[in-house]
Amino acid sequence: MKKNLSIGLIAFIGFITTIKLAIIYYESNYNPYALSSFCSINDLVDCDGVAKTTASQFLGIPLAYWGMFFYLFVIMLLFIDKLKNIKFLNFLSVFKRPMSYISSLGLISFVISVYLAFDSVFILHKICILCFFTYILNTLIALIATDFENGGFIKSIKDSFVDFINGVKNYTVHFVTALLAAIILLTYTSTTNVFTPQVKKLKSIKTFLKMEVNPYAVSGNNLGNPNSPIRVQLYSDFACPMCFAYNIMIHKAVKELGNVYIEPHNLPLDRECNKYLRKQVHKNGCRYAKYAVAAKNQGKYWDMSTLLFEHHPKNDEEAVQLAQKIGLNIDRFKQDIQSKETMKKITDDIDYAVSQGVIATPTIVIDGERYLGIKPYYELKELIKKKAE
Repeated sequence: MKKNLSIGLIAFIGFITTIKLAIIYYESNYNPYALSSFCSINDLVDCDGVAKTTASQFLGIPLAYWGMFFYLFVIMLLFIDKLKNIKFLNFLSVFKRPMSYISSLGLISFVISVYLAFDSVFILHKICILCFFTYILNTLIALIATDFENGGFIKSIKDSFVDFINGVKNYTVHFVTALLAAIILLTYTSTTNVFTPQVKKLKSIKTFLKMEVNPYAVSGNNLGNPNSPIRVQLYSDFACPMCFAYNIMIHKAVKELGNVYIEPHNLPLDRECNKYLRKQVHKNGCRYAKYAVAAKNQGKYWDMSTLLFEHHPKNDEEAVQLAQKIGLNIDRFKQDIQSKETMKKITDDIDYAVSQGVIATPTIVIDGERYLGIKPYYELKELIKKKAE
């Protein structure tokens, strides 16, 4: 009786804790106006930060929900003898040794807890104190439920396995139905990411990060309709990996939306030409910007832009080879990349960016509103689409 009461109390506390974690998860991922939770104290102790990572879910379901299910199942097992006497729940009679199941589940949850704690500390470099509290509760459940004087965890696992097999044999239809339902549910959650927007975002971004070429590339100096009232200022750096992916997204959005114009601005985060930097960020950014400006002088800005992102020429000779591919006048191209006028255009662009409050790449500005950093494609497209309405 004492063992049941102890496990029941711990499971109840765990259930309440996971409800709070579920609320934090929702606020962090779905409510842009939510205030920080009480357990987001700094960069290290940050429940909200952990909730926003892909590590806060499994198979498209938040870990908080898995935790709620675990604690409810433990509580159900504690009352299994009474529940199986209910007519429509008589199939629960297969659970003959509930304490063995709780012990086995507790051991599994302990192992998972150790992994999650390691991932939190050494991979995410963020700690969710409520999560760690549940890890302690899981360990206590495992220790209290296990009869160490009669076989310990090994016996619990053996008993659980034997009863599971017998249960499947006696209630095959029920088991198959439950299994199919679980497969359908987990397939739906893991593919649609309906409960995990952070995973959906990452998948969208990764799709473009994996691209080696821009399938939506255009030729000339214009990307979109020059007469469109919807103008998107794009601040980019050809040495910036995220800018390459964002560049592809922008091209795709313009192709699908049509009535929008992209106004490009060079913002190399390279101290060679960017006087506002305290330390070097993207080496060669200034050199690449020169190549782009020189190509723009001959009406091939976006042609060269695409090639710069895809090839990153190591020197002027390789840049000349790219210029030849797009049909530039090579003599003029060589003169332009060395000219003071080209450098002035770049520094003027940098000065303008800073005057607008833009100091990092990639950044877009629409109607005076700045949007820093790479966004998932569906968000970027919707953002531009709303401005166009």
